[in-house]
Amino acid sequence: MSTSKRGAPKAYHHGDLKAALLQAAAALLDEGGEAAVSVREVARRTGVTPTATYRHFENKEAMLAALATQGFDAFTQAMQEASTGAPQPFTAMGIAYVRFAADHPNMFRLMFGPAVADRSRSPELVAAIARATSVFDQGMQSRSDVTADARVAALRAWSLVHGLATLVLDGMLPGQDPEVLARAVLDSKGVVKRNPGAR
Repeated sequence: MSTSKRGAPKAYHHGDLKAALLQAAAALLDEGGEAAVSVREVARRTGVTPTATYRHFENKEAMLAALATQGFDAFTQAMQEASTGAPQPFTAMGIAYVRFAADHPNMFRLMFGPAVADRSRSPELVAAIARATSVFDQGMQSRSDVTADARVAALRAWSLVHGLATLVLDGMLPGQDPEVLARAVLDSKGVVKRNPGAR
């Protein structure tokens, strides 16, 4: 019986199979949302068997949790980069929040939606969410007009930008520039303008 490399699982050709699987899953998420991600299709695109995939993710939800973790890390980085050195850090952060949602709608829905039913089963995801929340809270504290309890003020601000991001993703504000909208709701001096040619 032959034991040549030709019969060996393709998984062994990957230097980092887990990263390759997540890359394929992220592409599927971008293409068709959470419903388009399946262990079988991720395995096929990566060139391995589903069994090899299960060595890294026990099921689809675990794979989605890992994707959401990556999403939250990118989200946190976007808010940090936008607010660093900005004259109005929280406004810059809020704009980055809405921009991220507009640029990555399927990832944003995965991060905040019900696809990962029990986030507590992924310590990595819980930690990523905590980092994002901490950065957002720090941005909130930079506002000079915060007079209410810090937690209540942060929740109010979060509800504002998250609600706006959701409205944008759901197509409820057609013809509007998401960044201009974010600036308008976060800065009383903002003026909402329609995109040129919008009806």
